[in-house]
Amino acid sequence: MKSQNKAAFFFLLPNFVGFLIFALGPVVVAAGMGFYRYQLASGAPVFIGLDNFADLVLFKKVNGEWVARDPYFWKYLGNTLFLMLNIPLAMVGSLLLAVLLNKELPGRIFFRTLFFIPHLCTGIAIYMVWKMLLTYEPNVGIVNGLLWQIFGVLGIAPERAAALLPGWLIDASWAKPALIIMFIWASVGGYNMVLYLAGLQNIPLELYEAAEMDGAGWWSQLIHITVPQLAPTTFFILVTSIIGGLQGGFEAAYVMTGGGPEGSTTTMSYYIYTQAYEQLEVGYAAAISMVLFALIFAATLLNWRYGGKRLEAV
Repeated sequence: MKSQNKAAFFFLLPNFVGFLIFALGPVVVAAGMGFYRYQLASGAPVFIGLDNFADLVLFKKVNGEWVARDPYFWKYLGNTLFLMLNIPLAMVGSLLLAVLLNKELPGRIFFRTLFFIPHLCTGIAIYMVWKMLLTYEPNVGIVNGLLWQIFGVLGIAPERAAALLPGWLIDASWAKPALIIMFIWASVGGYNMVLYLAGLQNIPLELYEAAEMDGAGWWSQLIHITVPQLAPTTFFILVTSIIGGLQGGFEAAYVMTGGGPEGSTTTMSYYIYTQAYEQLEVGYAAAISMVLFALIFAATLLNWRYGGKRLEAV
């Protein structure tokens, strides 16, 4: 028994060492750096206690009005939360797609593969393709090119048609909806669909047969059988999606918009990047990352505490 324990220890040791060096170590270092004013261009770090964290989350009074010490933090946190609106929409889409592809339809294996293949591509490649699709100029952007043709068929004057074209990635009012559309597309047919398909295999067919005998239609079966039976899967997808949403958005912003226009697509992760690698404010970037870590931890804890109780009641 002891020899087996030793063998298990040595097999786990490389992974454990890697975790300490590449995961836990950087987190500890970042937590420590958050208490320093450390500008790469100005020399050694200076200990400032909680000043970085206070500048992030606290407010100050200016001309009789309370304003945030760092208004960008709250703006970019709002951007991050707004972009997370894709999560419930993508989850509903994934569930409906999984239910459809779970039926005995001709070619369902082909369509399962077809929907999943795009998710084997790297995120950078996907974002570059979507940037090309959503380019404003109708002679370059495919989406606006199609809209331009439709406007022409409808007899809309070119000047009016140009005004109606969405400025997907160049207009602050359109940029976030454009990213949400892209995120929904990226989530519906991917791993969430696979997880729902796996969950559907565990639902006893007798439940559906009994429901059909009672006269329940497709919608009633979906609401009263499928959705409750998939509650554990839905809960897992929700938790992981919230974690990914809070810490995500960097690649899309970097490739598609550069955080613009007017900072409308800058997320928390992209803000950390700009502070660390453009402004060279390493200490401040570390403080932002720790606040983001606290938000993710709190969101996960709330999900497990309250979502777990509801899950037990299902």
